This record gives sequence, C-alpha cells and structure tokens, in this order.
Amino acid sequence: MAGRDRIVHLLRQLEKAACRCPAHSHTFHQASGHDCGRKTDYAFEMASSNIRYGEGVTREIGMDLQNMGARNVCLMTDNNLSQLYPVEAVLESLVQNGVNYKVYDNVRVEPTDSSFKEAIAFAKKETFDVYVAVGGGSVIDTCKAANLYACHPDADFLDFVNVPIGKGKPITGALKPLIAVPTTAGTGSETTGVAIFDFKKLKAKTGIASRAIKPTLGIVDPLHTLHMPERVAANSGFDVLCHALESYTALPYNMRSPCPPNPIDRPAYQGSNPISDVWSRHALNVVAKYMKRAVNDAEDVKARSSMHLASVFAGIGFGNAGVHLCHGMSYPIAGNVKTYMAKGYNVDHPVVPHGLSVVLTSPAVFAFTASMCPERHLEAAEILGADVSNTKREDAGLLLADTLRQFLYDLKVEDGLSAVGYTKDDIPDLVRGTIPQERVTKLSPREHTEEDLTNLFEASLKLY
Repeated sequence: MAGRDRIVHLLRQLEKAACRCPAHSHTFHQASGHDCGRKTDYAFEMASSNIRYGEGVTREIGMDLQNMGARNVCLMTDNNLSQLYPVEAVLESLVQNGVNYKVYDNVRVEPTDSSFKEAIAFAKKETFDVYVAVGGGSVIDTCKAANLYACHPDADFLDFVNVPIGKGKPITGALKPLIAVPTTAGTGSETTGVAIFDFKKLKAKTGIASRAIKPTLGIVDPLHTLHMPERVAANSGFDVLCHALESYTALPYNMRSPCPPNPIDRPAYQGSNPISDVWSRHALNVVAKYMKRAVNDAEDVKARSSMHLASVFAGIGFGNAGVHLCHGMSYPIAGNVKTYMAKGYNVDHPVVPHGLSVVLTSPAVFAFTASMCPERHLEAAEILGADVSNTKREDAGLLLADTLRQFLYDLKVEDGLSAVGYTKDDIPDLVRGTIPQERVTKLSPREHTEEDLTNLFEASLKLY
C-alpha cells in the first residue's frame, strides 16, 4: 500500500504543478478556457492544405469534383485569366467529367472590400457545394472569402476581418470544399488560411486569417506558370523571397503573446517554429538557385517549376509562422497607390503589385531586425550568395541588406518607393497604414515605434 500511496501523492503533486490546458488535464471540459500561468504561448500548430503537384495535373480536377459528388461548382477567376490556358484546362476537365459549374470571372487583381463583397454576393445567389479558384493570390483569396460568407449568410462582413479593423471572430461553422489552382509562383495562398484585401476606407490592406478558410486541395501545375510575363514572374518571386525571409526571422512561437485561453484562439500566424523553419529555409534555397532563371526565361520549365514549388514551400512556412515588417509595411504601400501602373499587368487601375510592395522595404527591414537573431540573418545572406566567413554578428543586418539590394538590382527592381510614386511627404500616411497591421507587425523579432517605421520608410525611398 505504501507504494500505491506514494504514486497517488506524486500524481496529485503533478496535477497541482501542471498547466490546466486540454493537453494536460482531465478537467479541461469543465471550463471554456485554461490558464497556463504564463503570458506567452507554449505550443504551435501546423496546418496546410493538401497539395498535389505535377505537370498537367490539372486534368484531374474534374475527377476530384466527381469523387466529391459535386453537383454545383463555383469557379472563380479574373477577366484576363478567363481567356488563358489554365482556365481552359480546368473547364475542359469539368466538361469531360460531367461537372455542373458556374463561372465568376470578375475577380479584381489586388482585391478590395468592395470586390470581395461582389464575389460574395455571386456565391450567395446559388447553392454551391464546392468552390474552385483558378488564378493567383487575388483569385484564391477572393474565393476563400466567398466560400466563408456564403456559408455564414447572417455574418457582417467585418465579423471575421482581422482586429483592429474588424472583429476577428473565430470561424466555427463548416465551409464547403475549395480547390485552388495557382497560376503564379508567389503568394502560396493555395496552402494558407489567409485572405488579403484592400480596405478602401483606410487605404490599407487587411484580411481574414483562420485555418478554417484554407483550401481543401491545392493543385500545383507548373505548366500554368509559363504564361507569366517577366515582371509578373519577378514580383511573384519576391513574395516567395519575403515569405521565406520573414517567417524564418519572425519572433519565435514561444515568445509570442498572449497565450491563447482556448486552442481556437491560437492565431494562424504563430511565430517561427522548428517545422516552419524547415520549409522557409528550403524555399529560400530554391529562390536563390532558380528565381533569376525563372524571371529571365519564360521557357525555362525547370526554373519556373521550381519557383512554383518554392511558393508552396514558403506558403507552408509562413502560413504557420507568419510574416512581419516587410508585409506589414507593404499593405499601405499597395493601398495608397496613386498613379503607378506596373508593367506586365493587364489591369485598368493603378497598382503596386503585392510582391513589389513587399520587397521594396526588405533591405531596410532586415538591417533593422538583425540584432535580435543575427545568426538567422547571416544564414539567409549566405543562402543568397554572400560570403559570411569574416562577418561579425553585429554586421549581419548590413550584409543581408546589401545582398538583397544586389539581388533586386540584378532583377531590375524599381529604385525604391520613390520610383513607384511616393515622396517623403507620404511617409506619415504610410506609417498610419502600417499601425493597424499588428497581426503581422507584432511578429517582428525587434520591437518598433512609429519613429522606427518612419525611418524604415525613409530608408526605402531609394534602394541603390
């Protein structure tokens, strides 16, 4: 009996010392939340869409829909893509497999709250049981939102939009299956539970972030990237580059606060962690090896295919770790665009493409953040081709910044924010547009003030 008493005593001592979270307690069901007794998180969660990759794999989508028992499919794309091979290939597979569908081809490149609402209205008119998105991040994100709000018809638009612009409510209801067919090698939206849009009232981007909206399946067909014009390939690739760099250097998951009272409150962007690190680092290696080739030669199938996969790798990495300052600062850069018309984009409105808006601040940002994790910044610089053998830890940021500037120069990137229409007088508006982006900016490894943001924007007016 003495042995048994000792075991009971030890178990009681462990119960007193243990966190009362669901993973550690048999009493968790008695309360709606838990208290770990700590301010920062203690866990991370990996989530990603299923991914199918291969040349010509798009031909299988009709069979997938048939296997799902789909009766009425909503296919979303944009006006330009609706005339191109990727949409043609999808429609051919649907017809061959007898799948009933309706097409919405009015997705806006760099979507807004208004364009989201138009797509949502289309989705609500019918009873769709599966959604298909064929396009870049704009199309996939729009389709995610349409699926979400069609399945929550009584929700206000701001209910699920990120705090502080929206209410950031957790998504508890089931959504319909969504198959994403990406046609650019950049956003990684086929892997993530994130949908980004311009909130016109504030002239800044925000979005919806929840694992509930991630696609059921991403069909990654490298043949779809061969149609991308040079600048589209470049700007898409810069998004991959920054996804990898930012997620790899983000605040570690166990330093992010607050500790969620319930697992449903744990954000999609959790901070860098051992699993996302693997994906982010590998994506950066692929970018270093293939991006210049993919931009300079549209017929280099190996390079374009590799960048398509790198987009997926980085998507899995940042979709769980998150991004930080480059993305947070990019949203007002894109949202406040005046007259800049990007080359290679068939649109009727001024636009700073997302990847370009992100990468223009990257040299300044990584020079700023390096002091918090210099080893990771040095590793990134080395992957991108720098000689780090004689570099001191305190110089990691400057080396990575110089390496990025050379990379951007080689790929003919515009000379800073001034080249896309911004002046020093615009910086207060850009800073104001960054402040609401706390979902990502709080993952910066280095804390920052409004003055710091001002200095980073000023440093990004000219790159070379």
